[in-house]
Amino acid sequence: MPRPENLSCVLYGPGKVRFEERPLPVVEDAHDVVVRIAYVGVCGTDVRFWTHGGMIRTVSEDRPLVMGHEASGVVDAVGAAVTRVQPGDHVVIEPGFPCHKCKLCLHGRYNLCPSIKFAADPPQDGTLSRLYRLTEQFVYKIPPFLGLQEAVLVEPLSVVVHGARLAPLAPGCSVLVQGSGTIGLLAAATAHAFGAGPIFVADINRQKLDFARGFVQCATFAPDAASTPEANAARFKAETGQAAGVDIVFECTGAESAVQTGLHALATGGTFVQIGIGKSEQVLPLTLMCEKEVDFRNSFRYGPGDFDLAIKLLETRKFSVKSFISNIFPFEKAVEAWEKTRQGEGVKNLIQVAGD
Repeated sequence: MPRPENLSCVLYGPGKVRFEERPLPVVEDAHDVVVRIAYVGVCGTDVRFWTHGGMIRTVSEDRPLVMGHEASGVVDAVGAAVTRVQPGDHVVIEPGFPCHKCKLCLHGRYNLCPSIKFAADPPQDGTLSRLYRLTEQFVYKIPPFLGLQEAVLVEPLSVVVHGARLAPLAPGCSVLVQGSGTIGLLAAATAHAFGAGPIFVADINRQKLDFARGFVQCATFAPDAASTPEANAARFKAETGQAAGVDIVFECTGAESAVQTGLHALATGGTFVQIGIGKSEQVLPLTLMCEKEVDFRNSFRYGPGDFDLAIKLLETRKFSVKSFISNIFPFEKAVEAWEKTRQGEGVKNLIQVAGD
C-alpha cells in the first residue's frame, strides 16, 4: 500500500504559501517521539516571515519553510527507549534542538548553541503539519487541567520564565514591563506570581492596556510617542509614585524608544532584562547606565528547566492563560491567522491543525 503523506503549511516567500504533502515522519531512533499536532500559535516571528520572508535568514521558492513553532499535540508514536511520554499523552513541544556537544551545551546554556536547530527558522522546518517528529527530551507532558489550546502558551511563557530567572524577582520589588503583547502580559503575570509589586505595564496601545489591567493585578502607563524617552520616564515616575525608579524592568518590545524609557525609569542599582528582540543596532544611554550601575541582562529563548518551570507556574493556578486565546482558525486558513496577528488583532491567535 502507498505510504500516507504529511500535509504541511509551507511558505515560499513573502505572501506565498502552499499546503502540500511532505514525507510522513516515523520513529527512526529509540528516543524519537512523533506528535500529532493539535494547535499552533501565531507570534510576531511568523508574521515577519509571512510579510517579509524573514529577517536574517529568509525563505524563497528555492528555500521554502514549514511554518510554526508554538505547538501542542497528542503523542502518536514513540521509540523503544522513550520513558517521558507514551502514545495518547497530551504534550507541548520545545522547538529548539541543540548539538549537546559544544561548550555552551555542556555548560547548560544550550539556548546559545551555535548549531541549534530551531523550528521554523530556515532551514529547519516548523510544526505546522499534521505530524511532527522530535527527540523525547523536548516533549513535555501537560497536566490534565490544561487544555491543548492553552498549552500553546507554554512556549512564550518559557521565554518569560527564562528572562525572569535572570532578575532578582522577590516579594515587594517594583516591576515595569515594557509592552503588553503576549510576552509582556506573561511577564507581568509571572512577576505577580513571584509576589512582586507594584507591577506596571507600559504600552502605546490603550486597548491592550485595558486587557492587561483585567488579566493581572497591575497599573498601566501609556507613553507619549511624541515625547522623548527621558520625558516619558519622568512622567511615569511622577504618575506612579515611583520617584526613585523601579527595581526591575522587563523590556518585551525590542523598540529602541521603549528600551531607553525603561533604562531612565529604572532605579539606581536596578536590573534591566531585555527579552524583546528589535533591530540589531540601537542607541543606549551608556553614561546613565554606568552612573546607575545598571545590571543589564539579555535573555534569549529558553534553556534547561524553563519549560518545566513554566508548566509548574501554570499548575499553581495563580493565573490562567485561557483568556489569551482570541481566535482559532482551521488549518487551511492559517493565512487568516497570520493576517489577524499582523493587524494587531487579538492577544494570541491559534491555528487548529487537528481536533483535541
